[in-house]
Order: sequence, then C-alpha cells, then structure tokens
Amino acid sequence: MLGQMMSQPLLISSLIEHAEKYHSGGDIYSVNTGGGVEETTWGEVAANARRLASALTGLGLDPQARCGTIAWNNRRHLEIYFGVSGGGFVCHTINPRLFPEQLVYILNHAEDKVLFIDATFVPLVAAIRDKLEHLEHIVLMEAEVGDAAEKLPGIIAYDDLLAQGDAGFDWPDMDENTASSLCYTSGTTGNPKGVLYSHRSTVLHSFGINLADSVAISAAEVVLPVVPMFHVNAWGAPYACAMVGARMVMPGPGLDGPSLVKLIDTYRVSLALGVPTIWLGLLGEAKKGGSKLESLKRTVVGGSACPPSMIKSFREEFGVDTIHAWGMTEMSPVGTVNRPLAKHADLPEAEQHRLRENQGRPVFGVELEILDDDGNPLPHDGKAQGDLVTRGHWILDAYFKKSTDETLTNGWFDTGDVATMDPDGYVTIKDRSKDIIKSGGEWISSVELENIAISHPDLSDAAVIGARHEKWDERPVLVAVKAEGKDPSEDAILEIFDGKIAKWQIPDKVVFTKELPRNATGKVLKRNLRDEFGDVLMD
Repeated sequence: MLGQMMSQPLLISSLIEHAEKYHSGGDIYSVNTGGGVEETTWGEVAANARRLASALTGLGLDPQARCGTIAWNNRRHLEIYFGVSGGGFVCHTINPRLFPEQLVYILNHAEDKVLFIDATFVPLVAAIRDKLEHLEHIVLMEAEVGDAAEKLPGIIAYDDLLAQGDAGFDWPDMDENTASSLCYTSGTTGNPKGVLYSHRSTVLHSFGINLADSVAISAAEVVLPVVPMFHVNAWGAPYACAMVGARMVMPGPGLDGPSLVKLIDTYRVSLALGVPTIWLGLLGEAKKGGSKLESLKRTVVGGSACPPSMIKSFREEFGVDTIHAWGMTEMSPVGTVNRPLAKHADLPEAEQHRLRENQGRPVFGVELEILDDDGNPLPHDGKAQGDLVTRGHWILDAYFKKSTDETLTNGWFDTGDVATMDPDGYVTIKDRSKDIIKSGGEWISSVELENIAISHPDLSDAAVIGARHEKWDERPVLVAVKAEGKDPSEDAILEIFDGKIAKWQIPDKVVFTKELPRNATGKVLKRNLRDEFGDVLMD
C-alpha cells in the first residue's frame, strides 16, 4: 500500500518560486564588478531568472545544454543560478583562478554552449576563445557590451539577452533527478573532474543547510556569502537563502578585509561564510579600523581547517560564534557542521570551546565511516584514525562522464581525508591521506601542527610537510611566513609547541618563505612545498 500524499518533484525552480511568492520584497544588495552597489529583491531576481530561462530557450539550446559562468558573486550571477537550471539547462560555474589550460579543458569537457562572463574576465576568455570547441554564445554580465566587443566579436550584453525573454515564462516540469548544475574539482593532480548535481540533490542539500543543527539560515538573516559562487556553488548558500527568503549581500570582486568589514557594518550582516584566509584579513582589518562587527553573529568556516586561534579571536574580541564545517565538491559540499549537544552545556567553558574546534557531526542526509587499510570499519572512539568515506542523498554517484565503478568502492566515496570519529559522531580531520606524516611508524597530523603554528603572533601563515629523514623516514618541517614587520628566529617559533603536543611531534626545522603556494580554491599546495623543501633534513 502506498501513502496517499501529493508528489511534486524537488526542483531548483521551486526554490526561486517560493522566494518570489512569499519573500518578493526581500532585499539583495549586490556589489557591481565596476564599482557601486545596487539594491534588488527576490521578486526582481525571480522575474529576471524567468526572462533568462525564456531567452535561453529561444536560442534553441537542447535540454541539459551546459551554460558556463566565469563571474563574481553578484545579482546577475544569482539570476543565472536559477534561470539556467530552472529552464532545464545545466549551470556550470567555473573557477577563473585555474590555469588557462585547465579552463580550456573544463569548457571543452563540459561542452559548454553558452558562457556568461563578468567584465573582469574578458581578457582571459579572449585569450582562449579559439580553443573552445563547443561554445556558441558569450554573454557579458553588464547592461552593454562596450569595449568587450573588440576583444570578443559577437559577444552580447546580459541585459539585451534578458530583453528577449518573458518574465511570465512558466518553469518546465522535469524529473527531479535531472541534472541541474556542474562543478569541477580544483585539479591539483591531473585534469579536474566534473561533479554533476541534480535538482533533487540540490533541494535536499538546501534543507540540510537550513536545519537548526546545521548552518540554520532563516528569513531573519542577512547573509554574506564570501565563498565565491564558482566554488561549489557558494556552498549552496544561494539555494538555501532562496528557500527561506533570507536577505543577501553579494560582495562582488572585493574580498579584502576593508571591503568585507564595510559591507558587514553597512548592511548589518548577521551570517557570513568563507575560508580561513578570508577571515584572517577580515579580523585584521576590524582590529585595525576599530569595527566591532556588531551585527555579525555567526561565521561559517570551511575549505580548510580553521585555526583555533581564529575561533578564539572571533569569540572573545567580537562576540561572533564560529561554526566549523567540512565538505567537498563531491558532497555538494556540506558534510558536517560543528554544533553542540544539550549535554555539552554542563561542561566547563574551556572544554566547550575545545569541542568547537573539530569539523562537527554529519548533517542528516550524509553518512560517514572511517575504515582501516583493509576497508574494515574502525571504532568511533575519538582515537582510531582511518580513511574517511561517505555516502548520502547529495553525494556523487560518479564523476561526470565516468562510471560508478570508477568512482565508488563498495558504494562509498573515499574523501581522501584521514579522520577520527567520537561516539557522538564528531569528526576530526587529521590530514589529507597524502599529507599525513609517518615518522618511525607513528602518525603525525600536519593540520594539528599548523593550527598551533598559526597562533604565533609573529607568523601570518604556516604549513607543515613531511620531509625525508634517514632514520625516521619522515619528519615534520614547518614552512612559515613572517608577519609584517616581524623577524622571529627558528627557536622562537618552535617554542610555541612546548606543552601542546608530544615532544617527538615537534617540527625538526622551520624554513621561512615569502608566501605559501595555493591552488585555485585557496588550499596550500603541499606538493610544491615538498618539492622545494622535502630534502632540507638530508644535508
């Protein structure tokens, strides 16, 4: 016997339709690429999304045609998110920080037919245009094409394309498992891989984000997604905000500390989402400029491990709760969020704060397990560490144009992380499996060492690698960037580890460098550091 309930497909168009019906006047503030801020509403975004879907249909695109974007977080990009997917096409967000060769590969592999670009990226696209095998239309995300027509003949203005569409366009009905959007991994080794999301997975992921024990976005929030919309769909924030009609502040290209502090204070931002390097700049500017960040209640930090010193600074100096989260492109991306349980209220305050430093517990919809080298589950005792694997409602089944057999093992996706899990499900990421240091048969977490090092006031950035060693196979080496105006000695830096970890885990050496190499999503390229400093202990 089946239940006698209505059945409606879970579609991205239903998210913007809800925002249009019940939050039409909800404000959205958008920093323009060329400067200045424009104010719009969910109602206007929804009408333009319909116009865009109508106009793309008028271009004669086949269903599921990929439409790429190389753009900042702004109002037009938000409209593209809903207009493309809602119209039955695939919204393919592209990271402009990748190498040109990788961009060409991605655009050709995805077979993008349309490419939306911000004015910033006209020279970038012009340089690779002749290599793009499937591209038929380039759209400049401005009111007019201006000088861009000289570099990209045939380019059309976004507003002109919209004028060809109908604001009364009816969203098409689709199977909820229809592909909706496409993101590629950053491709640190080999070619980037595509992750093809469905309408169903995206809507369910939005529910997961908005749970009270997750990010908990509500209609009362003013949300600033600092994480770029080309980085795993801004962690799903645009969809989750539409679901509840939250106000949004779209920061455009200015992600520096002064710009972000100004946006937070001007538009009374209550929730901001971004990676640790962004928040370092924000904290530095707030302290320097005297801002109290009075409206800001929560920051969500992901992308890489958040240093405990940063969590402490937000809490004690600004009264801001820092929520540690973890996930991957392959997970849409949210997998875990660090929220306390009722029983934690009885713990001493210092212990409560320590609990906030791990990656948190799985959100409903995500299942996690840790496995030994033979694929057997390990105990959830907070001590046993193994390979972290996942499955769930918004976890990939196969990479784009790959098979499930090539992607999963026994139905699980291997995250590539080494982790522990405690009895309550709290996960602590110890390291990437390729970065964890094995010294004399014992494991050393580079993440733990980095968290300690970055709290040193004389350092602005730090990373730990395993360097080759004659006796111990590998030993930790700290690669550090000195803070502006500081000149610490190696011994002065190493002193900060005393009493915080076992003596045998303390790095053997500190090497100073001007900056750390990072990939297109801001993660440190430890492979490069190992190439440069991997033999410093062998002399």
